[in-house]
Amino acid sequence: MSRSFQEKSSWVTFITVAVVFGFYFAVSLPGARVDIRPHTVFRFAGFVVMLAVIQVIGHVAIALHDRRTQTDERDRLIALRGVRNGAYVLSTGVFGSLCVGLLVPGNFAFTHALLGAWVLAQLVETGSKLWLYRREA
Repeated sequence: MSRSFQEKSSWVTFITVAVVFGFYFAVSLPGARVDIRPHTVFRFAGFVVMLAVIQVIGHVAIALHDRRTQTDERDRLIALRGVRNGAYVLSTGVFGSLCVGLLVPGNFAFTHALLGAWVLAQLVETGSKLWLYRREA
């Protein structure tokens, strides 16, 4: 069975977010300081640009290979379920990040806990979609 454009897009998103932000956290967390330094902000911006470029290349490659980008009811339902699951994780992560902000001095831990919550929520959202595409197949 052929995968839809939306499923291929979800694979590109899942893999790129996991790899790029996995690498970001591996580089940024060791030797962490109490507060964020300007070089950390520039490093983060560089990783965001890298993520965007890789995703654009991946999505263009998918679109050139498979021009059928229309969504149907199944795609919309799977997307809604994925967003719901990601929203649960994000709201829990935001609450946890606020607790970190209250308990840990400085802004480094709070900022990275919040970023980690967003990354985890994105992975749960996209992973849910991938699981549902395979389950519904």
